[in-house]
Amino acid sequence: MKNLFKSLAVLLAVTFGAAGAQADSYSEAMESFKRAGESGEFFKSAYGYALFPTIGKGGIGIGGAHGKGKVYVHGNPVGESTMTQVTVGFQLGGQAYSQIIFFEDQRAFEEFTSGNFEFSAQATAVAITAGVSAEANTGGGAAAGASGGSNNAKTSHGGYRKGMAIFTIAKGGLMYEAALGGQKFTYKPL
Repeated sequence: MKNLFKSLAVLLAVTFGAAGAQADSYSEAMESFKRAGESGEFFKSAYGYALFPTIGKGGIGIGGAHGKGKVYVHGNPVGESTMTQVTVGFQLGGQAYSQIIFFEDQRAFEEFTSGNFEFSAQATAVAITAGVSAEANTGGGAAAGASGGSNNAKTSHGGYRKGMAIFTIAKGGLMYEAALGGQKFTYKPL
């Protein structure tokens, strides 16, 4: 059991360290979401959004993910946010991805920025990838994927759910998982 935790610690350190070293700028991540499938349309009508250029994720049985982002209202930065996720279940590997959460209206924005906001395991995201991905969601779920990026990606999104719409773009890595967990966000105004 000790070896399992040591292996997990090494994998998470490598995953998060590599993700931080290769982090794209906010403008590059934003351009990727604007060009990739349906997510670009949300910029026109959303009240605001939270953008995380790089989230590192890794796991061996127990997993985790972490990333830092900025929160925008009408295209202007108004705060900073961090995302932390812990998952339990079958999982092996590491990956890095970008994530954006669109807020339909001021109520959704205020809910997200009210303190510690948490997505349940059922909140789903649309994966924008040029490679292969079975499923992506904020709480883990049955998934296997690899991606080369967001070029020529096609998406189909059902719109806002409880005032928010979530998209992810895989940046690299390979992770197999059938795990359960939720994403927790903190917010600090500028």
